[in-house]
Amino acid sequence: MDSVRSPEWPPAPLSGLSANSAAARYGTPAGATPATGRAAPPTTPAPPAGLRHGTPNAGPGRSAPPIPVKILVAGGFGVGKTTTVGAISEIAPLTTEAEMTSAGIGIDDPGARSGKTTTTVAMDFGSVTIDRSLKLYLFGTPGQNRFGFMWDDLARGALGALVVVDSSRLDDCYPAIDFFERAGLPFVVGVNAFDGRLAVDLPSIRWALAISDQVPLVQFDARDRLSVRDALLVVLDRALDRATRDRRD
Repeated sequence: MDSVRSPEWPPAPLSGLSANSAAARYGTPAGATPATGRAAPPTTPAPPAGLRHGTPNAGPGRSAPPIPVKILVAGGFGVGKTTTVGAISEIAPLTTEAEMTSAGIGIDDPGARSGKTTTTVAMDFGSVTIDRSLKLYLFGTPGQNRFGFMWDDLARGALGALVVVDSSRLDDCYPAIDFFERAGLPFVVGVNAFDGRLAVDLPSIRWALAISDQVPLVQFDARDRLSVRDALLVVLDRALDRATRDRRD
């Protein structure tokens, strides 16, 4: 029987009537006269080269599922982590937003320019398919220090991280950068361009954060899907580069 496919996966190469035709299923020549009476069972063509007999991927119209890759989206409070995940996720993102109350006054400071009224109290989650072979699972970390105990669990199994930075509040991103440097996890610093501009230029931000030239520093807009995509592709490239060096060593 036909397999059931997750709706967010890319469709199989065959589609429409041709996907359900005898030619697609059994290799029956197009235009052949249907057999009458008792006919021999159809002959199934040999599987394509590279597919092993008995594997779930063997068979016409089927492809291997994409490889899952876990990426963290981290940073200080109110820098745009939830917005980043929501902008690119192809599913309705899971968020754990709670209303900010008077108890957080003097503790949770989203910045003077922010109209933020909620805060992430656990994590954000979303996913996006890069291509047929790769699917990203995004985990947004909480930004407040009191939720720092969750970072070790969220980082387990991750291949890389995007550290989101507000150029007007650089102090808030120091804990995230220190965490990933200690953990040895490849990361990229993404400066969120609030209102389309930065408070200071990228070279000045690199100097202030004291990050090496090997750490990519990019500008992006957390509200724009394509801009977030480009930032995440830099994270993937950084993680791949680290994995390649580790394999050589």
